[in-house]
Amino acid sequence: MKKEWIAAFGHMTYGIYVLTARFDDTINGMIASWVTQVSYDPPMIMVAVHPNRYSHGLIEKSHAFALHVLDCSQKEMLKRFKGPDPAQKFSGIPWDTGKTGAPILKNCMAWFELKVKERHDPGNHTLFIGEVINSGTKIPGTPLCTLDYDGMYVGKD
Repeated sequence: MKKEWIAAFGHMTYGIYVLTARFDDTINGMIASWVTQVSYDPPMIMVAVHPNRYSHGLIEKSHAFALHVLDCSQKEMLKRFKGPDPAQKFSGIPWDTGKTGAPILKNCMAWFELKVKERHDPGNHTLFIGEVINSGTKIPGTPLCTLDYDGMYVGKD
């Protein structure tokens, strides 16, 4: 990608979410920012995940994932879910198992549990479009976004 394009993409704003997934006894969580609602009826959300991410394989196998909205005061959660050890990501924080088996974090502003309805491979990221099968709100606040985040993901692996 051209250097000036990367700079321009760096000015686009996104929410910053924690995506969780499970297949059998394996769980993982990751940071996701390329996320958007794509339908109201039925309610559907799209997330872009690079194929080299551990969660990508879990989503492919389980056909499900969960997204969590963090408050801007929960920025420290990003370090936890950027780490390499899936077991450590969930150590010491409260979570439940959702209807699909995906981990649902208890301390977040809101969460969505999704069943994958479509998958598209338009470029180097996979677009998973999930239908919301369950959701909830937990704590009030202001959603964390890229304006609150040190650094910007513009498509590097």
